Amino acid sequence: MFQTFEVTARPEQGPPRLVALRAEIAREGLDGFLVPRADAHQGEYVAPRDERLAWLTGFTGSAGFCAVLAQVAGIFVDGRYRTQVKAQVAEVFTPVPWPEVKLSDWLARHLPEGGRVGFDPWLHAAGQIETLRAELAGSGIELVPGANLIDRIWEDQPPPPMAPVRLHALEFAGECAEDKRARLAADLRAAGQRAAVITLPDSIMWLLNIRGGDIPRIPVAHGFAVLHDDGRVDLFMAAAKLEGTRTGLGDGVTVRDPGGFETFLRELSGPVRLDRASAPQAVADALGDRAVPGEDPCLLPKARKNPVEIAGSAAAHLRDGAAMVEFLSWLDAQPPGTLTEIEVVKRLESCRRRDGRLMDISFETIAGTGPHGAIIHYRVTEETDAVLEDGQLLVLDSGGQYLDGTTDVTRTIAIGTPGEEERRAFTRVLQGMIAMSRLRWPKGLAGRHIEALGRVPLWLAGQDFDHGLGHGVGSYLSVHEGPQRLSRLGDVPLEPGMILSNEPGYYREGAFGIRIENLLVVQPAPALPGGDEGREMLCWRTLTFVPIDRRLVVAEMLTRAERRWLDAYHAEVAERIGPRVNEQARLWLKAATAPL
Repeated sequence: MFQTFEVTARPEQGPPRLVALRAEIAREGLDGFLVPRADAHQGEYVAPRDERLAWLTGFTGSAGFCAVLAQVAGIFVDGRYRTQVKAQVAEVFTPVPWPEVKLSDWLARHLPEGGRVGFDPWLHAAGQIETLRAELAGSGIELVPGANLIDRIWEDQPPPPMAPVRLHALEFAGECAEDKRARLAADLRAAGQRAAVITLPDSIMWLLNIRGGDIPRIPVAHGFAVLHDDGRVDLFMAAAKLEGTRTGLGDGVTVRDPGGFETFLRELSGPVRLDRASAPQAVADALGDRAVPGEDPCLLPKARKNPVEIAGSAAAHLRDGAAMVEFLSWLDAQPPGTLTEIEVVKRLESCRRRDGRLMDISFETIAGTGPHGAIIHYRVTEETDAVLEDGQLLVLDSGGQYLDGTTDVTRTIAIGTPGEEERRAFTRVLQGMIAMSRLRWPKGLAGRHIEALGRVPLWLAGQDFDHGLGHGVGSYLSVHEGPQRLSRLGDVPLEPGMILSNEPGYYREGAFGIRIENLLVVQPAPALPGGDEGREMLCWRTLTFVPIDRRLVVAEMLTRAERRWLDAYHAEVAERIGPRVNEQARLWLKAATAPL
């Protein structure tokens, strides 16, 4: 099994650890300390060594932070985690709705006379610290960079990850690393910049056509890189990770000891591009006034998948869809009350493993039945494992990592006979998903301009959900990839080749959850009769082919166009997946994809 089910953090561990941290805070002459989820590379996912927030608080979500003061410890979480955090942290931690409540306002309220708040400059992006300092101006509160106080008290902290790095073949990457380096170097020269510092692991992996294993489920290796305007790269990564790979990096890549990174930066000639949204404050401090603001040069090129990557993703989704259909046909044959969430996860992984090209799952499978479905990023453990009972909904969010692509699919499944309220909510979610799937839009629009379409059916019923409509997805990289996203915060124009999820949902705390997710790739839209001549339009191509549970659809709520879309989608699922599954699954698929 890739997935495990042990309890990784307990609420009762938090209070004594908080006491120990406060002792360190006092010893340093501070009034508070910030504990982020992030690591030095500012990626969404962190290695066990860097799970400081979970170690201190018990909260295991992928975003958030804790601000520890002498009398209060606020744990800041967004809408995805407000149900989860209640169950995971002790009462000594106070959940704070973020970003609705700004950290600066919270600190000013709890430190009205001012104070000194410490932070580790390697764990906070330069832009975050710059913004926070500006917001705190005049409050008397000082942000003090220094040592990481969690590391001082975490006695059994795991060692840094040292997984081996491997080359990512051209047949999957679609462009050699030397050409990528040259292309991006030309952009630096055009901007008058001598170099760019790259700190995001997936950017380094993409640029050098390598993959690693330092992060669970995400094939990246920890390191830093400096791309020069002549295409050379200095790679700061432990040599032990690169045994057997170094020669494949090419003559233009120099491997250096990570311990010398800060000194190298201090001696680097400028101007140097620095992405202040992702580079640590420590890197900005080392560069000083030689740093010029600019986006990580890999972000947009990595997001615009080339034809080889798109073809690979499509192929991976067909194999993954076959595994999902064989699983769903098995699940439907099990009577309500006979399976648990862990059994569901194990069976689904075994179905995916039948494809020998599966490298890993792309994240911990979310299998939440009944009330657990309302926990958006629920992770089943041996203690929370629940039985799938008649009348419940099962939210099943999962994916696979394949050399040719990364998958992410969510289906909500009826267990036994679903209730009418659940079916109507499901249908609204489906309508939002269909609206986005059918959309054509003018080139130049960003995610924030169109994401509301996936919410309108819920809004009309006075309902909504507290997460973005969709995120970017990498090519055998991170299942959550920026900068593209379908979100109110998504300000990057969507471009052909970008892969995003389309996943509206609805969650009733303590009762049920619903989410439906397909992956889509942006492509040019064909011209239509009567359309504006010369106006460039974009549309989606669907990559995911897995049946949507027709038992949960209230057919009379759908328009004729929505019915046509669903029937056409199911016909395509049957055509593409049917030949790839066993006879039992093929019979089940025929019924599951029948026209409404």
